[in-house]
Amino acid sequence: RGYLDNITAIGPRTVGSPENEVLAVNYLLEQIRGIERESTNAHKISVDIQRPTGSFSIDFLGGFTSYYANITNVVVKLEPRSGAEHAVLSNCHFDSVPNTPGASDDAVSCAVMLEILNTLSKSSESLQHAVIFLFNGAEENILQASHGFITQHEWAKSIRAFINLEAAGVGGKELVFQTGPENPWLVQAYVVAAKHPFASVVAQEIFQSGIIPADTDFRIYRDFGNVPGIDLAFIENGYIYHTEYDTSDRILTDSIQRAGDNILAVLKYLATSEKLAKSFEYRHGNVVFFDILGLFVLAYPARVGTIMNYITAAIAFFYLSKKILQPKPRAVHNLKKLLTAFSLTLTSWVCTLVAVLMVALFVSVIGRALSWYTHFYVSVSLYGTAAAAKLILVHMLAKKFFYKNVNEQYLGDVFFDASLMIWSIALAVMTQMGLCSAFICTLWVAFPLLTKLMIHKEFSQKGATMKFIMMYMLGMFVPYLYMLYLSWTVFEMFTPVMGRSGSEIPPDMVLAGFIVIFTMILSSYFINFIYLVKSTKTTLVTLTTVFVVTLILVCSGIFFPYSSDAANPKPKRVFLQHTSRRFHDLDGNVIKSDSGIWINGFDYNGISHITPHVPEINDTIRTPCEEQAPFCGLPWILPVHFMFRFVKNWYLPAPEVLPRSPIHFKLLSKKLMPWNSVRLNFEVSGPSHMSLYVRPRMGSALSRWSLGDGMPVASLGGDYFVFYSRGLHAAPWHFWVELMASEKHSDGIVSLGIAAHYFFGQDQKSPQLYALLERFPNWTFSSGWSCTYDLFVF
Repeated sequence: RGYLDNITAIGPRTVGSPENEVLAVNYLLEQIRGIERESTNAHKISVDIQRPTGSFSIDFLGGFTSYYANITNVVVKLEPRSGAEHAVLSNCHFDSVPNTPGASDDAVSCAVMLEILNTLSKSSESLQHAVIFLFNGAEENILQASHGFITQHEWAKSIRAFINLEAAGVGGKELVFQTGPENPWLVQAYVVAAKHPFASVVAQEIFQSGIIPADTDFRIYRDFGNVPGIDLAFIENGYIYHTEYDTSDRILTDSIQRAGDNILAVLKYLATSEKLAKSFEYRHGNVVFFDILGLFVLAYPARVGTIMNYITAAIAFFYLSKKILQPKPRAVHNLKKLLTAFSLTLTSWVCTLVAVLMVALFVSVIGRALSWYTHFYVSVSLYGTAAAAKLILVHMLAKKFFYKNVNEQYLGDVFFDASLMIWSIALAVMTQMGLCSAFICTLWVAFPLLTKLMIHKEFSQKGATMKFIMMYMLGMFVPYLYMLYLSWTVFEMFTPVMGRSGSEIPPDMVLAGFIVIFTMILSSYFINFIYLVKSTKTTLVTLTTVFVVTLILVCSGIFFPYSSDAANPKPKRVFLQHTSRRFHDLDGNVIKSDSGIWINGFDYNGISHITPHVPEINDTIRTPCEEQAPFCGLPWILPVHFMFRFVKNWYLPAPEVLPRSPIHFKLLSKKLMPWNSVRLNFEVSGPSHMSLYVRPRMGSALSRWSLGDGMPVASLGGDYFVFYSRGLHAAPWHFWVELMASEKHSDGIVSLGIAAHYFFGQDQKSPQLYALLERFPNWTFSSGWSCTYDLFVF
């Protein structure tokens, strides 16, 4: 904890700031030197400060190119006295986003790594392989430092596996949410070594689908280093991730101890493993892995899972076909009844999904989105009860009008088989798609089928007797318990994400969808009870009453989405940029200029809740889109424009921004190249963070540039985006772009915008920005900085 408190005491550690490049680096070096002095003779410790420069393209957040100069990595190698040919890497990052102390993201991981380095160095037991500790100084700049390390550092060549320590929340358990690629032996290492396991291939497949707007250094080591690894992240309390509340006192000592125990054990295991030296020989297939209530992890190769899945599905289909064909004269009748029940179950699911999404849409339209953000029970009372009531209603009506005089036991039996059939089909389809998460379907086929075979006599008895219910519940215990555990993990991760997913995605629709899916899953083998019991009217009336009362309360606005509670804040995120813009013509003359504070609410509500506190932020100052300029002529720090609606951001007039270190942008040369192409050479100097926006004019095309691998990658929408950052004392940025133009263009061939972002120091906040931030309510987290924007035509 001492390490953590000292790192966070430095304050926000933005790339390029003295706090990040000098104070944090000096603190780390001081601690490492102290550890080195006390290490035993069994080990050799080497320390290196790396300051790489480079660039790469990445298909994250709409796709863009990243350029970095003179950023900082602190690298420590712990190896046997005689040296080591192979190494395992442990990675954390000590930089933070602006305006936050970054305790969980990611100072706590660096603190854990220092303690692990200290523990290993004092051991008299020699390791077989080296352990490289990378204290990475530019992860928040979209993974730049890890790219600089893995592509340029001489020690990188020896790395055979890595562990990446990250955060998507503050404290709690650290979840293994990515492994590989392939290399099942790595998961096996975690299974054997981790003392408090928490891992899920479901989290891996959700994360890698891209529906969570986040990424980690795992991607860089995998894609640019071709190294397999394990990605861990703290996931609890994501409400305060990347905010001023991410302080060291909110991370429990138990969480730090737990993470330390796990990571030390896994690193030690890998550093003494025979497999590390030949890791590429073990690169075969994916792996299915999941923990059981944090007690232990089950892991097996995906190909084994595929065989198990298909066998389970085949047994279920054999069971169903046998039931349909007995007795033979009634086979067609039996099939018809099963298909009817199957269709009715699917229809009830579709009706439920549509009905609940309509409620979510209504809540969003009337301006009551995120009512559950601070009070999660509201979402269950609203969408959970609506989903359960709708499911029961559809089947109640079917029982009353469609199955008027049909035997209840027969109906209970046929609807159980219909659910089994749905899960069996889902199992076969997911396995065919190669999804490791198909193991969930296996649980939902194998255990219910076993239960049915064990109590088939009770199924045929009249009424749902207590003995039948008890045995039935016992048989379903494993899949239900696991599903509840999994749903807790999913909601723990996803609910806070809805507060930072932009103003385009209606969060109520997303959360309602999740709740309906979990309701459908958990109710699938209880639908048959609707047909077995005499009446479900009381249940239906109770659920409907809870739903109606909750809906009325939500519509009345009683559930305020955000909280400033000191112990457990759930703030609204708002980004403010005090901007001065200048638009230049082909001759370099300023044809238009303006200044204002550009305001973006980071969730679906925009800033509707803030307007009463700051009345001048009203409809008259909506942000205009400059159609002729890339990215609407706005100083985006990252290409996240697709996440925001223009009706939900504002441009409040303000005086001009006059930074002490303004940007200098110069066209150095213009050269005619073969094949009708023109090369433009530029030089830029300015603050540590800049954004470059490129849009070829009509009739021209960007063919090559000096960035990334030389082939320009367009962002979502067709414009090109370059994210630039630097550490201290970087040389001016030189780059060139090459454009193909079919003929002479009197109005130019390219529009090029450049924004300078002042994230720290005296230039960060203007008096006007300070004054505006002071008026924001205490349930907001407002991240503000000054920036300038220039658009040129060449």
